[in-house]
Amino acid sequence: MLPNCSWRWRNPLPSSPPPPLRWAAASYRPGGGRMAVGGREMRVPQVILIFVAAVALVAVGPMAGAFPARLKLLRSLPHRGVHLGHLLARDRARHGRSLLAASGLVNFPVEGSSNPFTVGLYYTHVKLGNPAKEYYVQIDTGSDVLWVTCNPCDGCPTSSGLDIQLGFYEPDKSSTSSVITCFDELCTSAVQNGEAFCSIGSSGNACSYSFQYGDGSGTAGFYVHDIMHLDTVTANSESLNSSAQIVFGCSNSQTGDLSKSDKAVGGILGFGQNGLSVISQLSAMGVAPPVFSHCLKGSDNGGGILVLGEILAPGIAYTPLVPAQPHYNVFLESIAVNDQPLSIDQSAFTTTNLQGTIVDSGTTLVYLAEQIYVTLINAMHVSVSSSVRSIPTDSGNECFITSSSLDESFPSITLNFKGGASMLLTPEDYLLKQGIVDYTDIWCLGLQNNHGSGVTILGDLVLKDKIVVYDLANQRVGWRSYDCSQSVNVSISSGKNQDRFLNASQIVISQSSQIIYDKLLWTMTGFVLVYTLFANRLLR
Repeated sequence: MLPNCSWRWRNPLPSSPPPPLRWAAASYRPGGGRMAVGGREMRVPQVILIFVAAVALVAVGPMAGAFPARLKLLRSLPHRGVHLGHLLARDRARHGRSLLAASGLVNFPVEGSSNPFTVGLYYTHVKLGNPAKEYYVQIDTGSDVLWVTCNPCDGCPTSSGLDIQLGFYEPDKSSTSSVITCFDELCTSAVQNGEAFCSIGSSGNACSYSFQYGDGSGTAGFYVHDIMHLDTVTANSESLNSSAQIVFGCSNSQTGDLSKSDKAVGGILGFGQNGLSVISQLSAMGVAPPVFSHCLKGSDNGGGILVLGEILAPGIAYTPLVPAQPHYNVFLESIAVNDQPLSIDQSAFTTTNLQGTIVDSGTTLVYLAEQIYVTLINAMHVSVSSSVRSIPTDSGNECFITSSSLDESFPSITLNFKGGASMLLTPEDYLLKQGIVDYTDIWCLGLQNNHGSGVTILGDLVLKDKIVVYDLANQRVGWRSYDCSQSVNVSISSGKNQDRFLNASQIVISQSSQIIYDKLLWTMTGFVLVYTLFANRLLR
């Protein structure tokens, strides 16, 4: 595997506005602590005036502009003795909060399924350029870059067996597009990270890339800078079409499985940790938090949830990410079958550049390091019930039939990770129904031997029917079993004070957040009314 390659594995198996409020004429004179009410002037402590003015502005909102006032501008920070870097950092933080509040919760619709006999991948669509055009892309946490098929393209499919329309991005047809050149700082950084290459030449040379994936397929092209249109939900539970300028790949060549039409999509949406991934770009701009989550439905109809935010649910087990790794590597420490620990040499679980455990939504099945696979399969054969019978298949995969239920026939598998997190796999999590023989279902193992490799890859087969959270800020991954057709609670801030409810068909504001806001608004309004009544009584 070349250092500039991204691993990607594929399955080898086939309301009307409120009336205006009436306010007594009032004005504030900056030169002294006096307030004119109803034509009479009275002395009022200046602190109270400032407090009332602030409360009134918050309570009235847009109506505040109706108040005639001259306000004295005060610096919140002294301009002397403060380092410029401090001011820049404060502005960046403020701008980030503003962008996040404006953008809200970014949501990607999910289609596809984990069943390799129907689809074998999960995908979404993105809107790029001006005018905006839609492109279907595979959801892939095992690679970093978003790339879409461009026109022209060598070896790229023009139709898809998934019954989706394949679009071709054309940079010269978008008024907001620009090609990233070899002399761009971004390209220099990408070259250093192994995500780009450049030939020595004129300033017009495009910053190029070439990726080879684990299934032998590949793509090549160049980087462009253009608008990405985002489906978001605001604080008022309203859908909003926002946008952000991002860098993505324009593919003009595809090989291997990427060139086939049966399950073709128009690109790949990489959700890796490197700087060119969409999640990294949007979080750096303050448009989204540095965390994303998905909940992929395991049914044949598939679909699910993909949000830029942290899905909140009790019982999510978190494990730390392995530091300084390009993928979502985790510390797998042991495996148990029917709660009985397997005797596997600990060296098989060590993470190096050539081995380790990766969480990857771009992989359909589960690929186990050879040493781990052999020990696990031997233990499973001993643990299956007498009702299970092995049957030969043309594909060479291990397949079975049983006269009992799956839970009665096959053992459970537990993957244990650093930090006390574990992932329980029931037979439905690692077996695939391939067909029927003699009116009995054929079940095949979705656990594959990663021959000659020390790499273990946890793909969609075990990620489905689970909430999975990728927390880049805290360098951890978490999961729990979940019905992904149900609503989820999503936080878009590290403080977890901006929550939304989301399901596959709609997004609504958290009722608790709205109630708190309403109470606060009425409390502030009450302060203003009480003060007005008190002032009028003093004047009588």
